[in-house]
Amino acid sequence: MLTRSDDLEILLTVVDSGGFSAAADTLDIQVARVSRAVSKIEKQLGVTILNRTTRRIELTDEGRQFVDSVRVGLLHIQQAEEELVSRGELPAGRLRIDAASPFVFHQLVPLIQSFKKAFPDIQLELTSNEGFVDLLEKRTDLAVRIGKLTDSTLHARPLGKSLLYMVSSPEYLAKRGVPKQMSDLSKHQLIGFTGAKVLNSWPLAGIDYIEPSLTASNGETVRQLALTGNGIACLSGFMVNEDIAAGRLVPLLEQEKLTNTGREQINAVFYKSSSVARRISAFIDFIQPKLSL
Repeated sequence: MLTRSDDLEILLTVVDSGGFSAAADTLDIQVARVSRAVSKIEKQLGVTILNRTTRRIELTDEGRQFVDSVRVGLLHIQQAEEELVSRGELPAGRLRIDAASPFVFHQLVPLIQSFKKAFPDIQLELTSNEGFVDLLEKRTDLAVRIGKLTDSTLHARPLGKSLLYMVSSPEYLAKRGVPKQMSDLSKHQLIGFTGAKVLNSWPLAGIDYIEPSLTASNGETVRQLALTGNGIACLSGFMVNEDIAAGRLVPLLEQEKLTNTGREQINAVFYKSSSVARRISAFIDFIQPKLSL
């Protein structure tokens, strides 16, 4: 007997959400329905997929291999269905998009209303993650990634480049002075990132990484810290161009800044065999000329 695709969807939700109750909440069904679906799959396959304890669930080795194959298989089924239904029509259906929160706030949110007007049948789902997400595991159709790409299994479309700026507020500079050369940074409060070390690599020759005196986990928090006079930060233009133009932030050390470090690159990435290719293309084609990088 073949396992039904809705039971498989339930299994994936259990794995992704970390438990039976969480999966039931996500799918808005009873926990008993979730438990029956998983037990049914295990009975039909004759293997244990999930080890259950009172506190958590854990995939067995066989379960992990099976779940990876199920993700790919369901993706292909969805692709076949949607290609048949959507021929000759405007793109329709759900489009799950992930990007770092500053890119969502400053670049995507201002464009959503006009995109929805142009493509009313596409249901957008926006998520924010400060690190790179696994598109399959998080059921993400499209991710915006900033910096050099390393995953060759993903298809990428360049969205453009956004220059980096070392910036601080006029109030901070009035109190602490304006750094005239790179060595002056040692006399200042530097705002950096918690986590990914590459984000503390500033575009200056001879400095691999700065040692921040204050850190935050996402770019929007770093921006707010700079705006409120806490020190000097290094941020992408797509976040601070308007602040610089309005005089809220002052660009520093422009004469010493490097402009081709790889961190300036911005790409939209997705799986080459994505079942939502028409929706992805519609979204990228719409936003790319409107981005203010």
